[in-house]
Amino acid sequence: MTDPRTTVVVITHNRRPELLRTLDRLAELPERPEVIVTDNGSTDGTSAAVARHHPQVRLLSPGRNLGAVGRNLAVRRVRTPYVAFCDDDSWWAPGALAGAADLLDRHAALGSVTARIVVEPDGREDPIVEELRNSPLPGPRWLPGPALGSFLAAATVLRTDAFRRAGGFHPRLWLGGEEELLAADLAADGWWLTYADELTIHHHPSTVRDSTRRRRDGIRNTLWFTWLRRPLGPALRRTLYLARTVPRDTTSLHAFAEAAGALPWIVRERRVLPPEVEARLRLLEAGQRRSKARRYTG
Repeated sequence: MTDPRTTVVVITHNRRPELLRTLDRLAELPERPEVIVTDNGSTDGTSAAVARHHPQVRLLSPGRNLGAVGRNLAVRRVRTPYVAFCDDDSWWAPGALAGAADLLDRHAALGSVTARIVVEPDGREDPIVEELRNSPLPGPRWLPGPALGSFLAAATVLRTDAFRRAGGFHPRLWLGGEEELLAADLAADGWWLTYADELTIHHHPSTVRDSTRRRRDGIRNTLWFTWLRRPLGPALRRTLYLARTVPRDTTSLHAFAEAAGALPWIVRERRVLPPEVEARLRLLEAGQRRSKARRYTG
């Protein structure tokens, strides 16, 4: 079986062994998808290794670490109707890409499909899966799975044109919860996001990560999204909730300071979501407060 409907996009930075493992697994998929890798300024020989071991992969080397914008760079080269993201430490299960494409083919207003995440090497479900499976959001009757308010870039297939029209990932957010803003903009454009329990992606978390920076950027990006898209009341409530609940240390302080320093461009770019999209986000707030999978740690 081959399936020409989907291109897989991977971003990487100094994780050569993990990336090569991922590319090995993607090369084994029955769908035989085209794969585009954006090497975000690696200094560990990543680009040379990809060219040597996987010459069929389209390799982009911007020369610096673009973060999530590396995905935007790759999507500009995508020629298929759908684009599947995965990280350099994750890979799609056989048949998952075809299954996601079938759902997108079948439902014209469906913008993205997020798969079940299995954590390796133990083969257990990621804790976020239960939240996706039990999403409280109402959706139209035709929606093939639970309606979502956001998606996980490492486990989602999106409609390429919808991604482009929404502007892709915001260049200022870099990495760390960068999906939330794009997901809200997709919803504002009229697209629905869903979870598909029958589709699987495997995640073998890399040990090469700066968890402290990821926490700082995650807090900052949550604040930026909140201030960019939420009405004044909900934005204030979420800001105060974060201020009360994040770890009380210099990392959190730096995150709030960096977020506040961006207020001039936040004000220029602020665009409040349509009421129906804001209503969905409010339905998610209680679950986010209870979530054990959405903690700022590191």
